[in-house]
Amino acid sequence: MQRYIAEIYRLQQDLSFVPLSALAEQVNTSLQAASRMIRRLKGTGLVVHEPYQGVRLTTEGERVALPVIRRHRLTEVFLVKVMHFGWEEVHDLADELVSGINQVLEDRIDELTGHPTRCPHGEPIPSRDGVMPQLHDVRLVELESGTWGYISRVRTHDPDKLRYLAELGLLPGVEVRLLARAPFNGPLRISVAGQEQVIGQELATVLWIELHRETTA
Repeated sequence: MQRYIAEIYRLQQDLSFVPLSALAEQVNTSLQAASRMIRRLKGTGLVVHEPYQGVRLTTEGERVALPVIRRHRLTEVFLVKVMHFGWEEVHDLADELVSGINQVLEDRIDELTGHPTRCPHGEPIPSRDGVMPQLHDVRLVELESGTWGYISRVRTHDPDKLRYLAELGLLPGVEVRLLARAPFNGPLRISVAGQEQVIGQELATVLWIELHRETTA
């Protein structure tokens, strides 16, 4: 149940309602199994389900989801910083581990990793009392040419994409400037820490940018 709630929370950041097919894909299960779980969650008041649209967490559902999200993202940081896994490996590993983490372990992981505020992919980590930090970032594909800032987060868990992004140096905290974009949803020409790169729309959509203050002034 925890994994479903956490995945709905993640997906609804970009969608008004989460399609059951998208949820089933994320939790690696069948549509029928996902439908059964949604009926169960709806019965407990944690989700609302709109036919032909999908599901969304209720206020109570979000309250339940945030501690799960916190433990998952802290575990990802632990796996990268302490156990030296690659950032492309840790999402699924954290999914497997998080259900066995109690409050004592969570606090110890938080301490060992230096009380992080972001996961390795740049996503914010909720506070211990269940408050999600608010970010003020925008998708790279929404920027105008000449605009620049720093990669705030990378919104994909696809291992192949994450490996390739790392090869290009497209990591959280790295400076990025949009130089030009080709028409008709063509590729984007960008400067990454001073080095010119060309990336397609598929990669550009997962990169979120915190604009430089001069850009927003």
